[in-house]
Amino acid sequence: MRFLGINAIFHDPAAALVVDGEIVAAAEEERFSRRKHGKRPVPFSAWELPEQAAAWCLEQAGLRPEDLDGVAYSYDPELTRDAVPAEDPRMAARDLGAASKGMAGEDRDMAAYWEDLRTTYARRAPSFLATALPGLDTAQVKFVPHHIAHAASAGLAAPYRDSAVLVCDGRGEAVSHLAGHYRDGELTVLATQELPHSLGLMYEEVTEHLGFLRSSDEYKVMALASYGEPRHLGELRELIRTTGDGGFRVEPIDWRGYAKPLRRGEAWTADHADLAASVQRRLEEVLLELAGWLHERTRERCLTMAGGVALNCVANTRLLAEGPFDGIWVQPAAGDAGTALGGALHLARAHGDTVAPMSGADLGRSWTDAELAAWLTTARVPYTRPADLADAVAAELAADRIVAWFQGRSEYGPRALGRRSLLAHPGHAANTDRLNAVKGRERFRPIAPMVLAGRAHEVFTHGPLPSPYMTFVHDVRAEWRDRIPAVVHVDGTARAQTVDPVREPLLARMLEAFAARTGLPVVVNTSLNTAGRPMVDDPRDALECFGSAPVDVLAIGPYLVRRQEVRAS
Repeated sequence: MRFLGINAIFHDPAAALVVDGEIVAAAEEERFSRRKHGKRPVPFSAWELPEQAAAWCLEQAGLRPEDLDGVAYSYDPELTRDAVPAEDPRMAARDLGAASKGMAGEDRDMAAYWEDLRTTYARRAPSFLATALPGLDTAQVKFVPHHIAHAASAGLAAPYRDSAVLVCDGRGEAVSHLAGHYRDGELTVLATQELPHSLGLMYEEVTEHLGFLRSSDEYKVMALASYGEPRHLGELRELIRTTGDGGFRVEPIDWRGYAKPLRRGEAWTADHADLAASVQRRLEEVLLELAGWLHERTRERCLTMAGGVALNCVANTRLLAEGPFDGIWVQPAAGDAGTALGGALHLARAHGDTVAPMSGADLGRSWTDAELAAWLTTARVPYTRPADLADAVAAELAADRIVAWFQGRSEYGPRALGRRSLLAHPGHAANTDRLNAVKGRERFRPIAPMVLAGRAHEVFTHGPLPSPYMTFVHDVRAEWRDRIPAVVHVDGTARAQTVDPVREPLLARMLEAFAARTGLPVVVNTSLNTAGRPMVDDPRDALECFGSAPVDVLAIGPYLVRRQEVRAS
């Protein structure tokens, strides 16, 4: 059977296709539209659909909309409640205020606005989809609750047959959290947390207070936390606390009492770093308590996770190290984009399909060698085809050149995993600032290493290995910190990606060749993009990024483009 999943409700619109229980394709709309996150997170802008991503998913499988057995829309408008925004001003301030002012004027009654939204979705979401996908039968569109879609993206896609599942994010229809249990492909929901209490929205508020873009830059708060001390932890333990029944409370918090608000681009101080450290530490503690409650009720060995909070790799690592579960698997597109996949998997399972585990995040677009050569020829860019691309790239990296790496199918999710990456030598400390300058990033942010899976234990400890999706952090062994300073964060950690030579033979050969030249089985790996732009996806994006940023070499398919040769031409 054939099921298409759609996420469009808040941000990161995406589409995913599951055929006979197998994940065939998945992609975020931003990779096509070149608009970061696909759209701004204005609530309920459901008319902004992942039209290009959905069309591509169908094209990848040779299907038409009328061939589908169902379309999962990862939000159920019937589960919304008018009481929450009407009674609690935090919901209006957090995410309804901007939408209501933009769409209906400041004096719009919030309860009436909410009810209008609910009825609009119930009546119009299928028609929006049918307009975007001509030939689609609107009766095929099924609403899948937001957190059920998140849970399915983890519990059904994981390599475990059975697992406990934990979902935390900003918000769904009426809740912000789900704790449950997958057994033989069936989900039992054990607890949810009603809004306005939300760990994700709390973290978004801090993100905005620190001068970053909410619903986008939360990872910057996680990075900044390493520079501070959690000196406000005692107070936050009173304001953010678990309730003993699988839920939690987040009281209204005046962040101005801890540090002055920053405008975007303003310099942060020790007060801001201490606030970030305090919030990060309290988030970790609450997740540990929630996981402990869940483990007591499921007695499962393994935990699967999704929702935007699950992209907090520092929290994930502490949860594994100190929590009750022997293994944790985080869906690599854990944010809202992943609900497209989860919705499709949920429908597939509900119709009796046996769902296969996710084999990798390489679910996006790719091009043939001939197609790539045509792009390079059209762009009038001189290029070569080395006999051994992996060795040629290793030589460039060993010579301390920055390489844009464009290979195979693009990644689903926010992390560059060796398909659309910027690579560099990890042995030169200056490469941290050098790459942050290339990408236009803040200097306090770390860059990540990729490492041969068979040698990861030599370099890293205190984190799960193998770690193919960069969803955990690892301590860098003391004897290696001076050898790979470019990828060591201020706290001595790194968010490593391990490379399996069976799944990623070209990448592994490049790492082996680099190790043979330098003695280092590690290279720097960061996403192939510049500030404010989505990750590179197609050849045009790659050429534009290469042409506009100080990158030395572009490895695109089997071809090499060198900066000096382009200039000479």
